[in-house]
Amino acid sequence: MFAPLLALIQQEQETGNSGQAWLIDSFPVALAKQGHRFNACVAKQLADSGYCSTRKLYYHGVRVHIIGRRQPGSLPIPEYIGVTGASDHDGKIFDQIRPQLHNNELYGDKAYQRPDAECIRRAQNLTVLTPVKKQKGQHHLEPQDQWLSTAVSRVRQPIEALFAWIEEKTGIECASKVRSYKGLMVHVFGKLAAALFFWNFLRVRS
Repeated sequence: MFAPLLALIQQEQETGNSGQAWLIDSFPVALAKQGHRFNACVAKQLADSGYCSTRKLYYHGVRVHIIGRRQPGSLPIPEYIGVTGASDHDGKIFDQIRPQLHNNELYGDKAYQRPDAECIRRAQNLTVLTPVKKQKGQHHLEPQDQWLSTAVSRVRQPIEALFAWIEEKTGIECASKVRSYKGLMVHVFGKLAAALFFWNFLRVRS
């Protein structure tokens, strides 16, 4: 039922989205946090242990990945949603979905920085923009790199706001009461569906 929901939301948007930018990021859904993760054994078919640098959190659980279309002045429209183990690196997931992204710009955090970014741009007309990483031993970014990092972070902010909104409405990131793989899937997709239904309802009324 989740894919048709996304399709419905996307169909109700205005046409003419060619050239709009994509925003990409992920957030954690934790079955167990910090030291408790060592004894966690729920949903081992998918869940495993990982680290979320944004939350400074070690956890056992899964990662929810979202690519959304940028909507200036509003939350991004979810285009692709996937769930992986907590240990799966964001860059690895991007590689799986990247062939479907063309003729656009994509904004992500440092985890999506690619050494082959120029090859991707030439092959798919897809420009991947991320904050600039400091080189080994470098204490400060050059002014132009600092400006780029600030600009990318500003464009990316709406997807972080989307995650915060979903968490506020559903409490999706805490799954400590889940006891099975099936229960985890119900927790993740049920709460995502509820949040998107609510968001779509508010958007239609406005």
